[in-house]
Amino acid sequence: MTVDAEHRLVRPGRHRRTIRTPLQTLWRDSLTVFWGDWLELRVRIPQVAASGLVSPLIYILAFGLGLGNAIDRVSTPSAGDSYLEFILPGMVALSSMVISFGGTTFSICGDRLFTKTFEEMLLYPVHPLALYLGKMMAGVVRGMLTAGSVILVAVVFTGQPGSFLHPLFLLLLVLNCAVFAGLGVIVGLNVKSLESVGLFNNFLIVPMSFLGGTFFDPASLPMVLKGIVYVLPLTYTTIGLRAAAYRPLAEFPWYSFPVLLAVAIALAAVGAYQFSHQQD
Repeated sequence: MTVDAEHRLVRPGRHRRTIRTPLQTLWRDSLTVFWGDWLELRVRIPQVAASGLVSPLIYILAFGLGLGNAIDRVSTPSAGDSYLEFILPGMVALSSMVISFGGTTFSICGDRLFTKTFEEMLLYPVHPLALYLGKMMAGVVRGMLTAGSVILVAVVFTGQPGSFLHPLFLLLLVLNCAVFAGLGVIVGLNVKSLESVGLFNNFLIVPMSFLGGTFFDPASLPMVLKGIVYVLPLTYTTIGLRAAAYRPLAEFPWYSFPVLLAVAIALAAVGAYQFSHQQD
């Protein structure tokens, strides 16, 4: 066989190795967008990990240790051995929600309204969904860093590391971060000022913090209130985390995964559409 013939045989294989499927291209582009945020985020890991720790600690001390002692005298929690243990999974869910949403929203607002670097990102030759996924993944990392700090606190209080490092617990936590980071992306793309971010936080995140099942068992509510509480995605996260931490696998609410996944997919569709029509 001649050298030219061998060259012709090798070239097709070389070309096949460089061909990527649309999903591979989307994933690579998403990682590229994420990497830009990670370069900035990695130098602030201690700050990010501690930023969402104050509120959960206050709730743990005030409700778990303060009010919890009185509650434990008159009732038994539906999960965990004490009211403190009952609310700890909710505190993990709460911290991941607040930082995933807030960190992502303020990051995009800062790029849009102050540094004016957001327009450059819109010029990237990538699919709008990749822009959304990259920003969302950065929000997931922020949320998981803070949630990891709260998990450490929960392990210290309970002495049960296996409960808070259960695979279902961590998987549900990542999905919760994806939902609220995605919501943060959409809000960040639409607000016109930082004051508007405060409105979303006051009328969406703060009410959900108290109504998302973090301090009570949603199953004990009247039917009318259940209709409100079970609309909130944080409720499904809290229920799932609590079950993963304290209850047997047979009692795990598997419906939490498809509900949160459906919300995450819906937000991804809205976010991709928003990026494709963004005028900044």
